Amino acid sequence: MTNSKRVAGLVGPTLVAIAASEMINPDIWSAVTAPVTYQAGTLLFVAGLAIVSAHNRWTWSWPVIVTLVGWFAMGGGLFRMFAPALAQRGAQNAGAVLAVQIALLAIGLVLTFKAVRRDGDRASDR
Repeated sequence: MTNSKRVAGLVGPTLVAIAASEMINPDIWSAVTAPVTYQAGTLLFVAGLAIVSAHNRWTWSWPVIVTLVGWFAMGGGLFRMFAPALAQRGAQNAGAVLAVQIALLAIGLVLTFKAVRRDGDRASDR
């Protein structure tokens, strides 16, 4: 299994689980405090850093999605760490939250599909 498929096999199902669980429980963000937002940001930053450290591929094929997820996770984590109150205010916009959840669900499904599909060992999947 290639590196891209291994990382996508972890990131894809994780994004699907997070997005689906947040869509099922839409009011989980209403009672979140600044320390919890900060902690979530720290974990998101570490996860993004791990993805980018293991997979920093800038190609014109699907593996770049994995790299972009890592960079966006790092950026989102830093945003939550340095501006938790602002991040909390953004979470109050139900339409924006739903749009992000739908996007994460779609990205997670694409990465999961790419991770489990069998199409031979191509150089662009490494």
